[in-house]
Amino acid sequence: MSTLPTAPAATTADASLRTVLITGTSSGIGLAAAVAAARAGWRTVATLRDTGRADALREAAAEAGVEIDIRRLDVVDEESVTAAVEGVIADYGRLDAVVNNAGAGHLGTLELESVVDVREVMEVNFFGVLNVSKAALPHLRATGGRLITVTSVGGVIGQPFNEAYCAAKFAVEGYMESLAPVASTLGVSVSVVEPGAVATEFVNNIGLDLDARIAAAGPYADALRTYIDRTVSQFTEGSAQTPAGAAEAVMEALTADRPAFRIQTSQWARDFTGAKLTDLDGAAVLGMTGTWVAA
Repeated sequence: MSTLPTAPAATTADASLRTVLITGTSSGIGLAAAVAAARAGWRTVATLRDTGRADALREAAAEAGVEIDIRRLDVVDEESVTAAVEGVIADYGRLDAVVNNAGAGHLGTLELESVVDVREVMEVNFFGVLNVSKAALPHLRATGGRLITVTSVGGVIGQPFNEAYCAAKFAVEGYMESLAPVASTLGVSVSVVEPGAVATEFVNNIGLDLDARIAAAGPYADALRTYIDRTVSQFTEGSAQTPAGAAEAVMEALTADRPAFRIQTSQWARDFTGAKLTDLDGAAVLGMTGTWVAA
């Protein structure tokens, strides 16, 4: 394993460069966003929990001809978060943007899992975002910076067998929507980016033996099998978006003069989330998602 490069100390020449810290950059949207930001001229600090998984990021950066500063950051470890943010300030003197991208998938339903399992999902997908955002905000205030969080269309519409995951993403969306006007009084822009299905390693990273999970699902087995078949077809039939396509929305939040609070990554995501915003009694959404699990 190669040694991670040591970031240079800030100099007069480079102290004015805009600096962005991105979490969860080992693959998928985080990797694509890190490369896109570096290509756009941002000094990019790409972080991940396990730096041993940085090879794909290094290869993508080399292929794009850009330099990326790769560092360790575990979003659920407050000391790790503090060390990473303070390290960026010590080395570069500023932090202009943060992209909260780190997250973990989860598949399950309440009767078949423990509340401890649900808490673990919340730790990564919700409290991890808060850990990074809290550490970064004083520095974003100093630069009039941007706080960007990759959520999901699952943060707008609840989806079968994704109760814990959607709850975490709903929480992030509500938190950031509430924080946005407060942060704006001090010059910090807050945005959320909502991907739909993205062709990344994210689904594989759920780490489940799906056949075994169906076999153990008892009365939920038929509904779970139907849901899994539908979800797999999204990825195998080419309807999933590429990570680079989703990263374009992150770059919009990063570079637009006045970025929107809520940015979807595709027309499909806009149509999907739009169904919720006009569904005052919930009937349309439940009518739609109910077909995902009906045998």
